[in-house]
Amino acid sequence: MKKYPITIKPFGLHAALIAWPDQVNEGVLEDILQFKHFLMDALEDGWELIPAYNSLTLVNTCIPIDENKFHGQLLTWYKQLGPKQAVQRYQWTLPVCYDSEFGHDIQEVASTLTFSVDELITKHTATAYTVYGIGFLPGFMYLGGLPKDLEIPRKQTPRLHVDKGSVGLAGKQTGIYPQDSPGGWNIIGRCPIPLFNTKASPPFFASIGDKIRFKAVSKAEYDLHKIEGEVGIYQPEKKLWNA
Repeated sequence: MKKYPITIKPFGLHAALIAWPDQVNEGVLEDILQFKHFLMDALEDGWELIPAYNSLTLVNTCIPIDENKFHGQLLTWYKQLGPKQAVQRYQWTLPVCYDSEFGHDIQEVASTLTFSVDELITKHTATAYTVYGIGFLPGFMYLGGLPKDLEIPRKQTPRLHVDKGSVGLAGKQTGIYPQDSPGGWNIIGRCPIPLFNTKASPPFFASIGDKIRFKAVSKAEYDLHKIEGEVGIYQPEKKLWNA
């Protein structure tokens, strides 16, 4: 398994940040997930491990970290990382309605990218996107792997209000707004199901490294899935992903 040059920095008294090369790709992410899996066995209880893009943050709010000792131990452990182990990852399929009622920018995006709206929808639903980060809002997935011909800059003037469930494009990424929020992504559709539920355990279904696919649905199907989501009976399609 390929090893990368990593750096370790203090992240306050109770955390350490391990940084991989500044790349957004599957190889780096897979290495991060492998090391996270290793550390979950090597570390004692009380640690939280947070992967994202090209970093892994380790947090222990119970004890301050001895920077020199702990950082050296992390480097030693990384060198000991053996052959690639199976890390459980899933592919989730989420419904999206690309109707212009929801996709406020879909006509403009299609025109800018020189596609028809149908071609844009076909391209957007043909890819399995990788969850590289979760943040900004609880449950907001930064999804990489967007086809190059769908890349489009953020809007020059962000909206003050983007509806919950809105699916957008920005740069090399796509994503779903899990709640009403300001935002500058180009909105091309809407997902009818709630993504983040504080009453559920866990409150969010996906993990870093999982895959997300979008399935185009009609307005009538959107309305049905929205009701199913509100009453808690909708379950996203899920299958194991072999990386």
